[in-house]
Amino acid sequence: MIETIDLNDLFSLQTLPFDPDEEDFDVLIVGAGVVGCALFKEFAEQGAKTLLIEKANDILEGASKGNSALLHTGFDAPPESLELACIKKGYEEFLRIKDRFNLAFLNTQALVVAWNEEQLGKLEGILDKGRGNGIKELDLLEPDQIRRREPRLSSRAQGAVLVHGESVVDAWSAPLAYLRVGLAAGGSAVFSSPVTGGEYDGQFWNLRTPRGTFRSRLVVNAAGLYGDLVDRIAGFDDWKIIPRKGQFLIYDKSAYDLIRSIILPVPTKITKGVVLTRTAYGNLLLGPTAEDQESRTDRRTLRQTLQTLQEKGEAILPGLNEHKVVATFAGLRPASDRPEYRVHRNERGDWITAGGIRSTGLTSALGLAKHIFELSGLPSRPVDYRDPAVPNISVFAPRDYERPGYGRMVCHCEQVTEREIREALGGESPAGTYGGLRRRTRAVMGRCQGFNCLADVAAICREIKAKKEGAS
Repeated sequence: MIETIDLNDLFSLQTLPFDPDEEDFDVLIVGAGVVGCALFKEFAEQGAKTLLIEKANDILEGASKGNSALLHTGFDAPPESLELACIKKGYEEFLRIKDRFNLAFLNTQALVVAWNEEQLGKLEGILDKGRGNGIKELDLLEPDQIRRREPRLSSRAQGAVLVHGESVVDAWSAPLAYLRVGLAAGGSAVFSSPVTGGEYDGQFWNLRTPRGTFRSRLVVNAAGLYGDLVDRIAGFDDWKIIPRKGQFLIYDKSAYDLIRSIILPVPTKITKGVVLTRTAYGNLLLGPTAEDQESRTDRRTLRQTLQTLQEKGEAILPGLNEHKVVATFAGLRPASDRPEYRVHRNERGDWITAGGIRSTGLTSALGLAKHIFELSGLPSRPVDYRDPAVPNISVFAPRDYERPGYGRMVCHCEQVTEREIREALGGESPAGTYGGLRRRTRAVMGRCQGFNCLADVAAICREIKAKKEGAS
């Protein structure tokens, strides 16, 4: 009989770091996506007694686990909007801290490419909008300039806007760094704690979860795909999440050098459109689609949709047809019934909603966190802490296998060492799910999709779980 491996069974439930009946908090953040982790970092750094709660057993288990991993300048954001302000502040803050926390970053620049006369006529407007948004490093390119920059791009390109600041990052390590900063600064994080109800007693919000009732003077709702439902628990019912599915293709590492820049389409009112970009892990990414749906959990990929997506990609970059697709995935963006960010402080003054944060959330998260801290009215009392270590899993910097003592190579496709896996399962913020382990290490995410390494990964997980249970 062939053994079926369910790695999520190998992750133990986190022990609560405090007694809920004996702790009151200044701020409770609901949701450990990229925005929630950035909020956790900001409030804890500023000296607030901060609690982060998450319904899953690890960070990034919702919308934040599936995105294009691009750091945006805001050139195409709505003018004079909160979204634009937070993108620009978040971009600036990311550049300020990236070296301090070992965050992967590659400034590839981007081309917004016009493929027909109608799109060509919109490039001047894109240029004017970008400059009006304060993004000065923009250039209009003629077809021959495009070909010199991207010789493998289809010759159908009729013009482009070059956006100098657009960049590629590691979308998973940055929120992990934010979480670890929040913990190092004195914050607490509790997982497997969906909010099931709550009341305000005139001084504290009392939010009920299966793991206890948590008390806080202020609540910040950053629950992503479930943000509107969490707001209803507090009696607020003035907006609605409309999940937007985006399906992606990941090409083999052999396709990485086909382009230098991020290739963007002329956007529509609904979507930024299909993107071609290098990834931080040495692959080429194509996507996303944009499909509104009712389900908040349906991340199925559809063969016909992916085939159409692949055809679009090969029309843009003909050489793609010589390289294999090694993975597909779908992410859900927490779009709402209005296009703008749904960020506001409730009339009562003790509940802040951070909702409707769509595809720009990775870039805007740090800026949103600063904006929401200002909204909170809490005093700033910055704390000292030791900077936490965040491992590099990108191709932009040396990897763990380049240092001695790594043990053995467990995942050869992604060059993941035994030491990396063991470290991801230990410390103050260990992986709490199989997906969390993959996002921390890239194990089982290469071209063989775990065929050669899954059993070894499972064996290490079993060993570590057994040791933890034996010690408890």
